[in-house]
Amino acid sequence: MPTEVQEETLTLEEILAGLKEVHRLILWNDDVNTFDHVIYCMMKYLDYSESQSEKIAWKVHNEGKCAVLEGSFTEMEVYRKILQQEGLTVSVE
Repeated sequence: MPTEVQEETLTLEEILAGLKEVHRLILWNDDVNTFDHVIYCMMKYLDYSESQSEKIAWKVHNEGKCAVLEGSFTEMEVYRKILQQEGLTVSVE
């Protein structure tokens, strides 16, 4: 079974943004994902407790977005890709 490789190209702006010390992974509200799915993903991939994950889900629902993780650009990109594969709407700032 052949392995499929997807290449991603970064813009100059994204590369320069990577030089900042701290970046945030932002989870955005959408009309697709359920509270249960968001809570599940926060627990599975970001190691939040069920209570913390529920608070995040409510904050996203009420405020439209929530910073769920901070760290290096590279680390945030890894988590962004994982959560996007789960169908969540996320970005790195």
